[in-house]
Amino acid sequence: MASEFDLIARYFTRAAPAGLLGVGDDCALFPVPPGEQVATSTDLLLEGRHFFPDVDPRALGHKALAVNLSDLAAMGARPIGCVLGLALPRLDEPWLAAFAEGFHTLAATHGCPLIGGDTTRSAHDLAISVTVFGAVPAGLALRRDGAQAGDDIWVSGELGAADVAYRLLDGQYPADAALLAATRGALEWPQPQVPLGLALRGIAHAAIDLSDGLLQDLGHVLNASRLGACLHYAQMPVSAALAALADAPQRRAVLGGGDVYQLCFTAPPARREAVLAAAKSAGARVTRIGQTLPQPGLSVLDGQGLPLADLPAGFDHFPAA
Repeated sequence: MASEFDLIARYFTRAAPAGLLGVGDDCALFPVPPGEQVATSTDLLLEGRHFFPDVDPRALGHKALAVNLSDLAAMGARPIGCVLGLALPRLDEPWLAAFAEGFHTLAATHGCPLIGGDTTRSAHDLAISVTVFGAVPAGLALRRDGAQAGDDIWVSGELGAADVAYRLLDGQYPADAALLAATRGALEWPQPQVPLGLALRGIAHAAIDLSDGLLQDLGHVLNASRLGACLHYAQMPVSAALAALADAPQRRAVLGGGDVYQLCFTAPPARREAVLAAAKSAGARVTRIGQTLPQPGLSVLDGQGLPLADLPAGFDHFPAA
């Protein structure tokens, strides 16, 4: 039977980049360049709450890091490194090998090496905790409270596919193999928009990642900035996979669906060309979907300019039992 230290050495120990002290000591050590601040974020993923028990372990390793890198992207922070905590209900070395492969592959893509963590036995379900560290020049972080009245509101990527995949896998929608195949990648293999976040520094006023749904997450920016907003549904970058859905489930997925991990950000109208140039340099698609307003409130207009009713809520981390 492999020990905790055997597992760490076999699956989670990699050579740390120069200047960092990684796995193998009581703490990890990393430098922060002069004039920059540390950005850090932690996410906890629980089996049955944030992922299905039969998910591909490579995809789970990827997503466990991706959701944290998405937070760095939303702040315009460059990744430095990360730490991983695993509570394992059983020892399954092929599963661990696949999980580690997915995790390390994404870490290498974004220059975010695993530099520490912990493993332990769980009496119940699998639990995964990842903490990321990044660096951002002082005063350039894309904070939620930086939006200004009259800003354009933008989103990256496409919306809705992850929510539909989740509902199909959860049995909320009738089985549809073709629709699941078209949407599952968005749910299980999200691509954090780190290059876009870096490119938007000095251009965008505020940003947030869409982990809990467009309306809910944009609402956090509006509340922090003490603003309102008007969005146009006809301008939303709806995933092509949702074309056959009826209006109600499509709108619920686009406006309220979580697990998107794209960026929603605001920028002044005078910087539209700069936003598009930043997106192009980052290899990202961005779409302008509305405008911030000085008065509180959030409305979504349909194609005729009429307000949509019964707007969906986003993901609730503490739903009623």
